[in-house]
Amino acid sequence: MNALALPPDFEARVLRNEPMTKHTSWHVGGPADLFFTPRDASELSEFLAQLDRAVPVMWIGLGSNLLVRDGGIRGAVIDTHGVFDELERIDDTNVWCGAGVACAKLAKQCIKWGLGPAEFFAGIPGTLGGALAMNAGAFGGETWNHVVRVATLDRAGVRHERDKSEYTTGYRHVAGPANEWFLGAQLRFEQRPGVSAEDIRALLARRKATQPIGEWSCGSVFTNPPGDHAARLIDAAGLKGTRIGGARVSEMHANFIVNDGSASAADIEQLIRRVQQVVEQQHGVKLQTEVRIVGEGL
Repeated sequence: MNALALPPDFEARVLRNEPMTKHTSWHVGGPADLFFTPRDASELSEFLAQLDRAVPVMWIGLGSNLLVRDGGIRGAVIDTHGVFDELERIDDTNVWCGAGVACAKLAKQCIKWGLGPAEFFAGIPGTLGGALAMNAGAFGGETWNHVVRVATLDRAGVRHERDKSEYTTGYRHVAGPANEWFLGAQLRFEQRPGVSAEDIRALLARRKATQPIGEWSCGSVFTNPPGDHAARLIDAAGLKGTRIGGARVSEMHANFIVNDGSASAADIEQLIRRVQQVVEQQHGVKLQTEVRIVGEGL
């Protein structure tokens, strides 16, 4: 990437050729041309306003639900981890949560405030920004069921306040104004003073008992087809333990692909395609990926 593509004020703050292995839960991925962690929304707005419009931009949070190919990412990656971390109660039932807040933290704070149902957020391995982008869910709950309004930033660095009605949402799907990214959202819950931290601990214990927590994965790889579960179909196809290179289908939960420490992004992507092919052959169902696959191959 030509140095002239960078705003002069940010030259010293932007990392070049930053390995995405450091920033994804699968620990794979080639380098990003530019990698920028803003201090706050104002600085990010200034950065985007000055950045050459020809430079593509991608935002990431905790790097879960993301597969970056081995050739890396052309353009600029905006790192929101540790940024946009405001979390405050607006009134009896509404909260404002920044896009950089971990979903588990949101769940725990809502419990303290006596608000719910918010426990399901503890099962989402990412930040609110990612949950908003894909309508993430867990334990029967979905993010956009609680959204009232959102704040976004566009490619020119201009902030927008948008109502929920400006978006079309469904199962793991969100469509709205193009080339805008979420800064945060107003979320509405109900008063639930009887809910305790023990409820979250019970949910997390259930998750730990059924999912390969602690291994390198992205969470669920495939969305559930209507009326069925991807994990059931994959298991029924005899694919648990199937391996390509350092990537394998988890023996604990068939909708997880884990990196044993030596996998490349290509290994993981090939295994994803293998699972899709076998499940379609055996069950007549084409599994759709929940994980976002980005970047260039080698």
